[in-house]
Amino acid sequence: MDLKFVLFFVQLTVVTKAHLIRIKNNCSFTVWPGIQGDPEHEHLLNGGFLLDAYKTHTFNTPRNWAGRIWGRTNCDSQGKCETGDCGNKIHCSGSRAVPPASFAEMKFTRSDGLDFYHVSMLEGYNLPIRMMPTRYFTYTKKGKYDCKPAECVPDLNSVCPSELAVRAADGSSVVACHSACSQFNTDAYCCLGAYNTQSTCKISSWPKNYNPAFFKKACPNAHSHAFDASTSSFTCRGTAITKYDIIFCPY
Repeated sequence: MDLKFVLFFVQLTVVTKAHLIRIKNNCSFTVWPGIQGDPEHEHLLNGGFLLDAYKTHTFNTPRNWAGRIWGRTNCDSQGKCETGDCGNKIHCSGSRAVPPASFAEMKFTRSDGLDFYHVSMLEGYNLPIRMMPTRYFTYTKKGKYDCKPAECVPDLNSVCPSELAVRAADGSSVVACHSACSQFNTDAYCCLGAYNTQSTCKISSWPKNYNPAFFKKACPNAHSHAFDASTSSFTCRGTAITKYDIIFCPY
């Protein structure tokens, strides 16, 4: 085979399938990761799979991939899950998660050449989660949000306010915790309509100030409301083979 062709093929593979994501399940129970690509981005691995306790799964993404990854819990063989369900199927294939769920969200190789990532509590919480670059990256400004872990690692289910709590089918325990937006779905809590600006979405005027008092206090580096990017958005300069870890139950 022609050497130039081999080199071209290798280079093409690196460009089109570049970043590496390793999902680690450190929980003592099975988790079903869900994967949803942003519009015009593919739903990798058909959108989901089963990951046993203490196991890992590694896969490539296009270098400019954008999307979200979350964990589903207590799923049956058909894919109906107690938390994070995406339409009663193992392979979400583009279907959104039913809140509440903890999300790792990312936009790789944006127009400025940087990777963007954060952990989101906008739709609540079901599992402790961390996302961080682990290999083949370079720092930019070496600041607080530069190539550092984005995470929400405390067990929020055990301290969830009762009006936000989602209980197991038998009522024995809290298995997830809604955000104010996902539970009450009002324009004020979701920063929609007349509240859809930095100046009008005033969390201090909410009927009850759940996010700063509960979510942000517990997870100061996670995205807890619509205009919270300044204290939750992480960036890193990736390469053609940058590796990111997404870890469930990282403690």
